[in-house]
Amino acid sequence: MNSKNIVLAGVCLWLVSAAPPLRAQGNCVSGPDAAVECFVGNAVRSNLVTVQYGMTMSQFKAYGVSVSKIVQQQPTALAVVGLASAVADALPPTNVNGSANAAAQTAAVNAIVDAGIADDFITVPTETNSQDLKWFSLDLVKAMNTNNGILLSPGTMLRVIDSYVVTATTSGTVNWTQANSGIATMIANFASAGLLKLPATISTAQAIQFAQSLAQITYTYRTATGRTSL
Repeated sequence: MNSKNIVLAGVCLWLVSAAPPLRAQGNCVSGPDAAVECFVGNAVRSNLVTVQYGMTMSQFKAYGVSVSKIVQQQPTALAVVGLASAVADALPPTNVNGSANAAAQTAAVNAIVDAGIADDFITVPTETNSQDLKWFSLDLVKAMNTNNGILLSPGTMLRVIDSYVVTATTSGTVNWTQANSGIATMIANFASAGLLKLPATISTAQAIQFAQSLAQITYTYRTATGRTSL
């Protein structure tokens, strides 16, 4: 989807899929998924969105249905939006010299979604899959990349986690035992002090594991883009 319209389209997909069936002719009102597919088709024809990721129109409609399931799953939607905003802020699609490097950001997004699923921070909604979550996350990141407004710094936590990796690096070599120990202590202290509020389904150990996964991901991103820190 066009980066400028992805949030609008996502909201519209949620409204279309959540609305009760209307009396009308045609397959568009046979059910929520059919209504979403019709919306996607009309959105493409009106240039609101464009077919991307090498999909056919049929595949893109199926992706639209998947997006509608994601935005209806509140915990997953909030997690994806939060992570996307952090990536757009802390892991831009550029090298340290300002040249474009979208591949590094895309790799980071994909790795973060995989880590989130593996560590139970992100639940894959029914009728969707991890690839659709990655595409949707990347759509959000692209939209936020081009935001020219005044924003807070949602990437702060990524920078804090990365700071432990920077501190544990000597002559280009990371002491991961030191970095992971520091990250574990930080998360445990945040949790015990009430600064990190975890849902009942996620333990402190899982939060530590996810944070340590993020440290590996941000280090890989920094290596790819020539940065010494975020």
